[in-house]
Amino acid sequence: MEPLTKRTSGDWSSAVDEERDMGGLCEHSKKSKLLNDHQDRFSENQVLIAHAKSTSLDLIPSVKLQNDLIQHPCKADDSTGANAVDNDMKYPSSDAQIDAEDCTGTETKNGKEQLVASQLEKQITSSLDNEEDLYRDEEEIEKDKSKIVPAATERIVAGDHKLGVGPEMDIVEYCKKEWRGKTTVAQIMKKGYEQVSHSFGSIRRVRGDNYCALRATLFQALSQTAKLPEWLDDSELNQLPKRLATKHEWIKLWRFWNVHGGKDVEVRLKEYIDLLKEKWAALSRMKTPEERQAACDEIFTNEEVEYCLYEGVKFVMLKTAIDLYNANNEGMEVPVFSWLLFARNTSSNPCEFMKNHLNQVGHSGGLEQVEMFLLGYALQHTIKVYRLYKCGTDEFITYYPNDKTNWPTVTLITEDDRHYNVPVRVCEETSV
Repeated sequence: MEPLTKRTSGDWSSAVDEERDMGGLCEHSKKSKLLNDHQDRFSENQVLIAHAKSTSLDLIPSVKLQNDLIQHPCKADDSTGANAVDNDMKYPSSDAQIDAEDCTGTETKNGKEQLVASQLEKQITSSLDNEEDLYRDEEEIEKDKSKIVPAATERIVAGDHKLGVGPEMDIVEYCKKEWRGKTTVAQIMKKGYEQVSHSFGSIRRVRGDNYCALRATLFQALSQTAKLPEWLDDSELNQLPKRLATKHEWIKLWRFWNVHGGKDVEVRLKEYIDLLKEKWAALSRMKTPEERQAACDEIFTNEEVEYCLYEGVKFVMLKTAIDLYNANNEGMEVPVFSWLLFARNTSSNPCEFMKNHLNQVGHSGGLEQVEMFLLGYALQHTIKVYRLYKCGTDEFITYYPNDKTNWPTVTLITEDDRHYNVPVRVCEETSV
């Protein structure tokens, strides 16, 4: 659709015609004409707003507004909930976006029309406010632009979107909000959440990027820790990066979460191992769960610290994979998942596993199911996962791994084996 501009005669023509009509005008006359057109559009938009409040929205005069509505549609239909689970955590919404809850929460036709008219008024007002002053020079305009912080960025810095793990929400209310439909999938999810609510009263949403499984597991492990794990208390652990890099040249192909020149791979990995030990030890020394939880929350609001800890955990996963691979080659007994880990065409040995899988975690992919077992072995924690889409089957609750009864247990929730949230607060039986 081509942008339209109103002529003084009252009929409509394309912007190309308008530009041709202005070709013979001097620069000052052009600016005066543009200012008059700006005022005309403001009057027309006010008429349109009044019209939209009394009738349905049939016309959008602003091309920019039309593009905004196309680029920022409402969230996915809550009848399935498939894409609505963690959109708020993953994708900060624009001010121009019409909130999905408002859309679904409007019961009557008049209510919907008033909502659309209200949103239209806000967007038109915003677009008019943001138009540049035609009489300011370019340098002044650019200076003002540099001072503006986009609304989405403000929400990332100041709101819940910045958090690696969001605040507590009642798990029953969370389910009702996310799965309001009556589809087969929605019914399964409701039953799954009902089962979880028998043991946990609240849920905390985890930011849905490719670190999600690592984030949820490490958050639970740190927030519940009572002592420093033996594997992390090993005085030689931070020497392993240098030893393994000397023995395996391919470790220098490690892909970090950011680019930071001037340091060798083994030096950076040693720093991340030290940081992981430091944070875990500090939390384990805290006397009350409340104090420990507050300190843990602080860690997961600092992206740089958070991602450095993930690098440390990923290295421990690689070290564990190398140990299992060597043990199997020497004829020693290894867990079944170890066979599956190295039976894939893309990870027949630790080098391929690192390059094709571990290096992708946090960038282009998350952890696969078999790698969840490896994560449990690396941290020496049993990861108990409520797999909601498997509700009613033997796979509804899965343990990674399932052969270590003496390890501490952390609990996660997933709807699709890709994104994980964390349940909190043991509670009495309730229902959805």
